[in-house]
Amino acid sequence: MYDLATRKHTLALVTQGRSLNSVSKQTGISRAAIRAWTTRVEPLPRTSPCSLCDDAQPPQDQAAYAYLLGLYLGDGCLSRQPSGTYALRVACADAWPGLITACRTAMRRVRPENQVCLVQNQGCVMVTSYSRHWPCLFPQHAPGKKHDRRIALAPWQQRIVDAHPWDFLRGLIHSDGCRMTNWTTRTIGGQRKRYEYPRYFFTNKSDDIRKLCTDTLDEVGVEWKRTNAVNISVARKQSVALMDTHIGPKH
Repeated sequence: MYDLATRKHTLALVTQGRSLNSVSKQTGISRAAIRAWTTRVEPLPRTSPCSLCDDAQPPQDQAAYAYLLGLYLGDGCLSRQPSGTYALRVACADAWPGLITACRTAMRRVRPENQVCLVQNQGCVMVTSYSRHWPCLFPQHAPGKKHDRRIALAPWQQRIVDAHPWDFLRGLIHSDGCRMTNWTTRTIGGQRKRYEYPRYFFTNKSDDIRKLCTDTLDEVGVEWKRTNAVNISVARKQSVALMDTHIGPKH
């Protein structure tokens, strides 16, 4: 019913961060049609290339994949669609537009054949891309919550993390972590003084995902400690400086 120019114009509105409902009202096109177009604007062959399916090779942009893997393990999910494709969704808070852009860029670099759209929810944006091959790239996908089941990297994934540990850690911190300023007081010369210091936290209910984080921190020489059952802290001055160099606060 709609020509290619109309489809591209409509998707351009979606990529600006507009909700499907508002774009539908402006254009008169149903939300179902717009949602379908976010999967593909132009028809492709029935199967698009997948490095893992086709030649058992990992994604070409491995740094982008390592970052996206960290985001997926934190705030990402895969869901099968009626068409047989899978939706990869990563929840990114509205407060961090830089994170939304970085997530969207990583998805595009990992699967350049597929469109990436932004779906506005209350307080967050779901960065979303559809492909039949997302389960190939994220074999951790399975029914149930991540912290209720075993999470382990495939050998080819571990090799990518070993080659790009900081990208992987950046994804984990950008999803389930933060950089914040703590404070404490000390008595010096009879006077109580307040001291502030930066600190990184990573919080995840999955023992396996926390171990992936701490194993990678060990590999890059960052000292950490467990503060409770689900929380990892990096507070040593040299380790925080190292994290600042390679990760930094979300923005």
